[in-house]
Amino acid sequence: MKQARIFNALAALVMVIIWLAITGLGGPTFGKISEVSTNDKSTFLPASSESTQVGDLIEEFSDGQGIPAIIAGEVGEVDDSALASGTEQIESVDGVMQVIGPQIAEDGTAVQYITLIDTESADPTEVVEELTAEISDSSFAPSDFGDFYVTGPAGFSSDLAGAFAGIDGILLIVALVAVLIILVAVYRAALLPIIVIVTAVAALCASILAIYWMAKSGIIVLNGQAQGILSILVIGAATDYSLLMVARQREELQRKESVADSLRASWKASFSAITASAATVAIALLCLLVSDLNSNRSLGPIAATGIFFAWVSALTLLPALLYLFGRIAFWPVTPKYSSDENAANNSHKLWHKVASLVEGSPRKVWAGTLVLLFIGAAWLPLLNATGVSNSDILLSDTDAKAGQEVLNEHFDAGAGSPASIIAPEELQDEVLGILDEHPEVSEATLTSESGAPANTPPMNLDPNVVDGQVYIQAILNQEADSLEAQDTVAQLRDEFSVLDGAVLVGGESATALDSNLTAERDLRVIVPLVLAVVLIVLIILLRALLLPVLLLLSTVISFAAAMGVSALVFNGLFNFPGADPTVPLYGFIFLVALGVDYTIFLMTRAKEETPTMGTRKAVLHSLTVTGGVITSAGVVLAATFAALSVIPLMFMVQLAFIVAFGVLVDTFIVRTLLIPGLVTDIGPKVWWPAKQAAKD
Repeated sequence: MKQARIFNALAALVMVIIWLAITGLGGPTFGKISEVSTNDKSTFLPASSESTQVGDLIEEFSDGQGIPAIIAGEVGEVDDSALASGTEQIESVDGVMQVIGPQIAEDGTAVQYITLIDTESADPTEVVEELTAEISDSSFAPSDFGDFYVTGPAGFSSDLAGAFAGIDGILLIVALVAVLIILVAVYRAALLPIIVIVTAVAALCASILAIYWMAKSGIIVLNGQAQGILSILVIGAATDYSLLMVARQREELQRKESVADSLRASWKASFSAITASAATVAIALLCLLVSDLNSNRSLGPIAATGIFFAWVSALTLLPALLYLFGRIAFWPVTPKYSSDENAANNSHKLWHKVASLVEGSPRKVWAGTLVLLFIGAAWLPLLNATGVSNSDILLSDTDAKAGQEVLNEHFDAGAGSPASIIAPEELQDEVLGILDEHPEVSEATLTSESGAPANTPPMNLDPNVVDGQVYIQAILNQEADSLEAQDTVAQLRDEFSVLDGAVLVGGESATALDSNLTAERDLRVIVPLVLAVVLIVLIILLRALLLPVLLLLSTVISFAAAMGVSALVFNGLFNFPGADPTVPLYGFIFLVALGVDYTIFLMTRAKEETPTMGTRKAVLHSLTVTGGVITSAGVVLAATFAALSVIPLMFMVQLAFIVAFGVLVDTFIVRTLLIPGLVTDIGPKVWWPAKQAAKD
C-alpha cells in the first residue's frame, strides 16, 4: 500500500515536471510569436483569387515589392521649398523605396506624399513609426501648416499591428483575472483556483510553442486575430474541462476515503465527457480547412491545436496536481468522506428546485423557452455582415483615420490606393476607354518601367510591357477600403469580362471585395459541414438518433437568438455600420461547438444514470448534480471571450459579445430548461432507435 502511494506520488511529480518544462519553453515563445505573424489582408486570400493573381503579376512589372503609405496634411500658403524639403526628409527614412509628390489638392489647402515602402527589406510597421516621427518634427513643415498623418494601406496595417499588440499582455491578464475571480467565487478555496489557472496556462504555453513552429515552417499563416482567439479559447476550454474534473473529484472524495481511488473514479467518469467535448470543438474547428480564405483555413488547425492541449492538460496535469495536494486542494471547504450515499448530493439545493420546476411542467418549460429563443432570433435579419471599411474596423482614433479624413476632404478618395489592372497589350485602348467612361474613375494611366505614368508629359515614357501585358492604375472617386469602391471593382470586372481576353482587377479595393466574397462562400459551405460533423459526433456519443437531432436543433436556435440580439445591440447600442462577413461564421462555429459542450456534459451524465434511474429521473438528477459546475463553466467561458473586447477592433468586440452572450444563453436557458424539459416530456423515446435499459 505504501509502495503504491510512493509510486503514484512519483508519477504525479514526473507529470508536473514535464508540464513545467513545456511551460518553461512555451512561455518565452509569447515574445517571439510576432516574428511569424502577419496582419496583411492580401496574405489571407487564396492563390486563385483575382486580386492575388494581380498582386503576383505586379511584382513582374517592378524591381521591388512595395506597400503604399500616404502622408497627408492640411497646409496654409503653399511653400514649394518646404514641400520639397519634406520629400527629402521622407526619402531619408530607411525602407522607403519611392516618394511620389508632393501633390497639392485642387483647393490648395492640403498636400499628400505617396510613399512606397519596401516590404522585402523592411518591416512596414517600423517604417510607419519612423515616418510618423519624421513628419512630427518641427522641421518637416512651416508653422502655418496643420498636422500631417501617415495613412493608406501601410498606415492602417500599422494600426492593426498596434491593436493586436495587447494580445500577449492585456488580453491574457484580463482573461486570467476574470477566470480567477469566478473560480474563487465558485470553489471558495485558496488552492483550487490556482491549480486550475496553472493547468490552463500550461495548455496555452504548449499551444503557443507548437503553433510558433507550425507558422515558422510555413504550415499555417498566423495573424493577430487567430492569436487572440487561440489564447481565449485555450484558457476557456482548459478551465471548463478542469471544472468538470474537479466537480466530479469533489463528489468522489465524499464517497471514497482514498484520494487515489477517488481520483481514479473521477478521471474515468469525466474522461468521456471531456473527450467528447474536446473532439466536437476540435472537429468543428477543423471544418475551417475547407475555407478558401487563408486566414480562416489557418484558424482551424491553430484553434484545434489549442483544444488538443487543453484536453491533454486537463487529463494529465490537473489530476497530477489534485493527487499531490489531495484534500488540501479544497481547503477551507474540504470534502469529507462519508458512507452516506446521499452526502454528495446535499449541496445541490438550488438546482434541485430547478429540476423540480422542470419536472412539474416540462412541456410548458420547453415551449416557453423556445418562444423566448424565437423572439431573439426574429431580429437576425437586421445583422448587416457585408463588410466594413478599414476606418470602421478600428474603434479608436488613429493617425491613419485622421489622414484618411484629410484625403476624403481634399483629394480623390482613392488616389493613394488605385485599382491595379493587368490587361493584354492589344486590349489596352479598350480597357482605358471603359475606365474613362466609368463615372467613379477619375483617372487611369498606363505604367512605365520606372513606375511613373506612361504617355504623360513632360517625360512621355513608354508603357512597360511584360509577357504581352500592361499594367494600368485607375484612381477611383471612392475610398479604397469602402464598400462603394468594392462595388466599382465588381462593375469593372463585369465590363472587362466581355472583352476578348483576360483582364484582371486587383488592388486594395479588389482585395477587400475578394475577401468578402470568399467569406460569404465559406459561410454557405462550412455551416452545413459543421452541423453534419457535430451531429455525427453526438450520434456516436449518445448512440441514438432523435436526441442528437434535438440537441443540435436546440443549439442552432440558441445561435440564431444570440445573433438576433447581437444585431439589436450592434445597431442600436453601439451604432456599428456593419460587420465583417466572417463574424457570423466564427460566431456559428464557436457557439455551436461550445454550446453543444454543455449539453454533452448534461446528457453524458444522464446516460450514465439512465440504466438505474430511467430517462426522466436521470436527466433531472444530471441537471441537479451538474448544474453548478456547468453554469460555472459557462460563466468562465463567457468571461474569457468577453476579454476579447479589450482589443479596439470592431471584429473582436462583435465576436466577444456574440460568443459571450450566446454561451450564457446556452448555459442558463438551453441546458437548464429547454433540453431537460424536452427530455422529460418525451421520456425514453429520446433514445430512439436504441432501447431503454430501465423503465420510466
